[in-house]
Amino acid sequence: MILEEIKNILEGMKTLQTGSGFWNPLIWIFVIIIVFLIVYIIRGFGEKSYKKGTEQVKSFISGNPEPSKKMHIRATNIYWGFMEGLKGYYDIAMKAHTGIINDYVLWFIGMMAILFVIIGVF
Repeated sequence: MILEEIKNILEGMKTLQTGSGFWNPLIWIFVIIIVFLIVYIIRGFGEKSYKKGTEQVKSFISGNPEPSKKMHIRATNIYWGFMEGLKGYYDIAMKAHTGIINDYVLWFIGMMAILFVIIGVF
């Protein structure tokens, strides 16, 4: 009984050939383990001086102290210097963003049409 179950499990671990490739669960398990090891190694190079429950966990609001009561802070206030430095780009980009969904769908369809033409030519 147990041997039959083990045999069925091993039978399911064989490589499955398909028209466009193959599927082998053992290879995928091995790949997932390798990816987790790489992530763990990269995480090991992280900042060692981080401590929970200290000033390090507070949000950075451009050097300003956190408000005592809960309130919403707009991104335009936080990133004022960034927005001011790239004002030339944002002035042009903001004209393209009307907030009307039809315009976004039109841009999407247009870009997809251009992409399909490029793919079709090459």
